[in-house]
Amino acid sequence: MATQPNIHLYTASTMNGWKPLIFLEEAEVEYELTAIDFSKKEQKSEWYIKLNPNGRIPTIVDHGNDNFVVFESGAILWYLAEKYGKFLPKEEKSRSQALQWLMFQMSGVGPIMGQAMYFQRIAEPQGHRDEFAIKRYVEESRRLLEVLDKQLEGKTYLLGDEFSIADIATYPWARSYYWAKVSVDGLNNLQAWFDRIDSRPATQRALEIPKPFPAFFGKGDVATAESANADRFKSDVKR
Repeated sequence: MATQPNIHLYTASTMNGWKPLIFLEEAEVEYELTAIDFSKKEQKSEWYIKLNPNGRIPTIVDHGNDNFVVFESGAILWYLAEKYGKFLPKEEKSRSQALQWLMFQMSGVGPIMGQAMYFQRIAEPQGHRDEFAIKRYVEESRRLLEVLDKQLEGKTYLLGDEFSIADIATYPWARSYYWAKVSVDGLNNLQAWFDRIDSRPATQRALEIPKPFPAFFGKGDVATAESANADRFKSDVKR
């Protein structure tokens, strides 16, 4: 008789949504997956709000730990890293560094690049172009990528030689610079880091789940993807 995987993941194909998928695929952890359909606003449904009161993805339920629920992508990564003893240094100072770079992504790279994407890929296609906001978020996104580039100087990954949850959290966002319309010209350390993680089969496999969205990375039919994405969030644009 088949046993239920401990981890049940609720997610979608977004930068935050891919984070736990990358961890689980890289760590070779068996999991159950429920894809959340934004077009049906499943993330706002009563049953989902009971799991995640913020109505966002991703969320996990750990059936192996009294059905313990964890939401917020950074918190999920930390929980999984501690549970499975993967992608998190054991030494005290190194663990603190992992947490610092995880928070750098959560408080900076994600929100700022997300706004650059919103104003250019969702609001603008619907006739709401805000030059001030676009300039602000694109320039700040570039500055944050420059911080990453400096951190990666002489390193294989953000913390050194070992792949960690800091890389897992940051990669889907930074790698989507195309979607945010942010230049990475001259950021050679960052681009080399992209290449290294691009070549990790488990990470690339995760980016195909629940379904691929290659336009984030400047691939495929970007125009059609942009239109569909803007329509999906149409109600979020203030008129």
